Amino acid sequence: MESTRFKRFFGALLTLLGISVLLFACVAFLSEKPVLGLTVSKWESVVPFMVGSVFLLTGVNLISRG
Repeated sequence: MESTRFKRFFGALLTLLGISVLLFACVAFLSEKPVLGLTVSKWESVVPFMVGSVFLLTGVNLISRG
C-alpha cells in the first residue's frame, strides 16, 4: 500500500517535471532571444525535449502501474 502511494507521488512529480522541461524546450526552439537567461540554439533545444519526453513518459507509466 505504501509503495503504491510512493509510486504515484513520484510518477506525478516526474510528469510535472517532464511537462515543464518540454515547455522550456518548445519556447527555446521558437524564441530568438535568451530563455530564462540561457541562450539555446535550435539544435541545442533537442536535448531538453528528449529529456522532458523521457521524464513525462516515465511519470505517466509509474502513475498507470501504481
